Amino acid sequence: MSTLMYSFLAGLSTSLGAVILMIFGEPSEKILAILIGFAAGIMTAISVFELLPEALELSSLTNTVVAFILGALLMYSFDKLLPHSHLSSAGHLVTENPEKLKVQSPLLRTGFLIFLGIALHNLPEGLAIGAGFESSPEAGMYIAMAIGLHNIPEGLAIAGPLKSGGASNTKILLFTLFAGLMIPLGTIIAQFFFNISALFVGASLAFAAGAMLYIVNDELIPQSNNIHSHFANAGILIGILMGFMIL
Repeated sequence: MSTLMYSFLAGLSTSLGAVILMIFGEPSEKILAILIGFAAGIMTAISVFELLPEALELSSLTNTVVAFILGALLMYSFDKLLPHSHLSSAGHLVTENPEKLKVQSPLLRTGFLIFLGIALHNLPEGLAIGAGFESSPEAGMYIAMAIGLHNIPEGLAIAGPLKSGGASNTKILLFTLFAGLMIPLGTIIAQFFFNISALFVGASLAFAAGAMLYIVNDELIPQSNNIHSHFANAGILIGILMGFMIL
């Protein structure tokens, strides 16, 4: 039950980002950069220092490498084949493959694009949380914390354009909450498959590491550096060091 609770809290942080924007407005670029950078750093540390070594211990080198590559390829496929939006700098969204989504209303299109981006990334993140708890309770909590931190800026990214487009606070909260619930759904799926064998658990840990490191390199590090490179680097280094010390 604790695994699902932490997974749910990580997903709920997407709504927290929306609430922060509603109450305080957009955060400063320095705070946003260090927050995203910290999430990138600690996710990197968890993947390299915890998930991959544990995967190798439970599985084989071949299975670990193949599963790691498959995790990264899944996220790459999402980026290339499906429409989505993600935060590229403070207050600015980049839309990829919008032509694949046939919606006339600009506001509705933006909402669908953002939802797809968050939901598609949240399912593997839920898998990563489940894999972390399968490795150890501490690793699971740290992964949930890191994912929760990086979901706060995503909540800001969702709320900003929808708020500007005239959407009510209630609709924005429901939208971000529904997107965040994809994380515990991913964790539930992970727990179901983890009961199969230790070999599958090992492969799943490596798969989660591949998916997380792809997100770090493709989105979090470029996002944070685009917003404020010096504070981004500080956040990344702090995250890696904290992950190294606590794992």
